[in-house]
Amino acid sequence: MEYSPPPLFKQGPSALARLVFFVVLALALLISDARFKTLEIVRGVLGVGLYPLQRAALVPRDVFMGAADLAVTSATLRSDNEKLRTRNLQLSQQANTAAELSAENGHLRALLQLSQRATTQSLPAEIQYDTRDPFTQKVVINRGAQQGIQNGSPVVNEDGVIGQVTRVFPLQAEVTLLTDKDQAVPVQIVRTGLRSVIYGTLKGDTLDLRFVPISADVQTGDELVTSGLDGVYPPGLPVAKVVRVDKQADTAFARVICLPIAPVRGARQLLVLHYVNDVPPRPAEEPDPAAAAKEAAKAKKGAKADGKAAADKSAKPAEKPGADKNAAAKPADNTPAQAAQAGKQGAADQKSAASKKPAAAEKAKPQAAPGAKP
Repeated sequence: MEYSPPPLFKQGPSALARLVFFVVLALALLISDARFKTLEIVRGVLGVGLYPLQRAALVPRDVFMGAADLAVTSATLRSDNEKLRTRNLQLSQQANTAAELSAENGHLRALLQLSQRATTQSLPAEIQYDTRDPFTQKVVINRGAQQGIQNGSPVVNEDGVIGQVTRVFPLQAEVTLLTDKDQAVPVQIVRTGLRSVIYGTLKGDTLDLRFVPISADVQTGDELVTSGLDGVYPPGLPVAKVVRVDKQADTAFARVICLPIAPVRGARQLLVLHYVNDVPPRPAEEPDPAAAAKEAAKAKKGAKADGKAAADKSAKPAEKPGADKNAAAKPADNTPAQAAQAGKQGAADQKSAASKKPAAAEKAKPQAAPGAKP
């Protein structure tokens, strides 16, 4: 009687043959799916069918993380609420102090008959895109001439100065950022009140405070604000902070490197200020009194010289025969040596004239007529 295994335990193909078959099938499926996307539909159907099972498997994790987030969120909300209450109290105190100071300032200005400072109007704007030139620090905002944007208006955000409007279109405007190499802003140091001008750099990441004497009191950490002397930027806007001061003995000015306070490249929402400066125009320069006196004296002296020359010309005597022409042109106020020399020259001229007189008389004597007696 022959022994045969049950149908469930029948061997079939060998293990090596099955391995080769499944490897070839896997490679064929991979290549066909990568080339022709043949399994996209199958993958989608399997994903939809397995989604409920995935969500059911993730329920314990979601419950645990939700409870932890709830506890953390509650603590965070309490802390933020407490900070906001403290900040609100500080701001209310500052608002009361500012209102009192504003009233006192108005009273003092009226007492001293000083003009009130002009209020600054602002218009919100948003950056749309950068300009095409990669070597400039410029952006384009979504406000233009139709919204009241003017050329030269300062652009700020909640931290400080961002730049200045340099070109205005009907619906857009171009803003040159603070770090551009051609941008300059008059500033002053808050601690000492020293005024100077801050410029952008070629790299566009730092600022250069120029025209600072080497003996000036500038320290790392000093804050720079707009001075308002140019009539473009309102005074007191934060601009930059000093990060390095280099003083060299062979130069007259120190090299001061600063960083902008406001995120120049990180800001997106901006404010365009419309600042009107009520300062009267600069008066015309008056001439220097000393220079004017010198010019008047010079003109008077020239007039006197011209009058004297005209008088000498009108009083000049007629030249005599045999007389020295240069002697008549000599002025009367000569030195004694010059007078003696002129006397000697005159005596020599008289001798020569006396020697020539007999010859002239002989020539002038009439000759006897022919046939007359001597």
